[in-house]
Amino acid sequence: MRKLLMTAFMAISTVAMAQTFETRFERPVSDLMADVAKHFGVKFKFDANVDTVGKRLPYADFRVRPYSLEMTLDNICKYYDWNWWKQSGNLYKIKRYEYPRRHEQEGKMMLDYLSGLYNNKEQWEARREILRKEVRQRLELDAFLDSCTLKPLLSKVRKHDGYTTQNICIELTPGQHLFGTIYASMKKGKHALIICPDGHWPYRYRKDEQQRLGTLARMGVVCVDFDLYGWGESEKEVGAEAHHTSRAHVYQAACGYVLLDYMLKNRKDIDPERVGVMGGSGGGTHTVLLSLLDERVTASAPVVHLASHFDGGCPCESGKPVQLAGGGTCEPELAAIMAPKPMLIVSDGGDWTSSVPTLEFPYLQRIYGFYDAQDKVRNVHLPNERHDFKENKRQAVYDFFIDVFGLDRSMLDESKITIEPDDALKSLYK
Repeated sequence: MRKLLMTAFMAISTVAMAQTFETRFERPVSDLMADVAKHFGVKFKFDANVDTVGKRLPYADFRVRPYSLEMTLDNICKYYDWNWWKQSGNLYKIKRYEYPRRHEQEGKMMLDYLSGLYNNKEQWEARREILRKEVRQRLELDAFLDSCTLKPLLSKVRKHDGYTTQNICIELTPGQHLFGTIYASMKKGKHALIICPDGHWPYRYRKDEQQRLGTLARMGVVCVDFDLYGWGESEKEVGAEAHHTSRAHVYQAACGYVLLDYMLKNRKDIDPERVGVMGGSGGGTHTVLLSLLDERVTASAPVVHLASHFDGGCPCESGKPVQLAGGGTCEPELAAIMAPKPMLIVSDGGDWTSSVPTLEFPYLQRIYGFYDAQDKVRNVHLPNERHDFKENKRQAVYDFFIDVFGLDRSMLDESKITIEPDDALKSLYK
């Protein structure tokens, strides 16, 4: 019945709109989308930057595939450089084309393609070296580091229950600084180091970040986080808009790299054999990136980040074309460079990481299998949770680092953490 209605609709529209070869069978795209919605029983929501007013689509009805909504939307959207995304239920969102975002099926195709490039450890390691070299070049990290002044400033140490906090500020380039806080164990001896890139949540001063880093410090870690470029204190120096630039990508990568180097060279309480990176969302992007750039990293935990079909939608994650390295790559392949070192992938059912258990994780297990180290890569998937760094995700990283770094589980108690006011964690702009 639906096919008959569609056939009748197309015939009527052809007569009504006087569609001919000479007119290229044009129709207003808004009218066509309304008919497509009716035919397939769906609804369309247009993003704010998608304007259909006055747009006429050539060969409009010929773009419709009555047997496939997806093919129909592809044929319509690509003409305008739009893309479509299935939301909940029967709702579809129409957005502008986004270079870092693809459909899940495209992610599978990419991983299948990449998997065909290497079938053993030797082939993989040859590919790995190409990626390491090209990512670093495309990021232009070395040129940036060569321009750095690297002048550190440390605040007084503040003592809490089983750990301390101390602000760190390092001038990277004249007038622009790295702003962070060191959460350190009060135990004697050598401690694991964890660099903690932040994501796009409300600043690093928030409660859940203090809980996470303070708890890890109580268990025997020295943790260091830092502001995003153009966020927090950095916003006072460069403005909020600076965050949405390609400079943010290299600046944040440099922050992690510089902090790791500084901590290893200037603190006697760090064990260089236990160096981790951990971050969520956009911080997960920079967790993967730092793990790739610095071979001193021995364990990695990207949280609610990893996907083969999404590279991070902010220029601070994809402002430089690192995904073009090696003729084309994606986040799981870049993350796999850690193999066979321990890695934890935390995913959930409420964001783009919902595909991890069936798509990205099996790919990573294959790479780790080249080293007979499948047990070194783990996935904690929380199907009923959404994009955040709440209790269950924090517990996942606690369990991981307790295991790989030999931390003291008896000190795991978030209620012991002192939540300091924002200004206490700032160095220059209070």
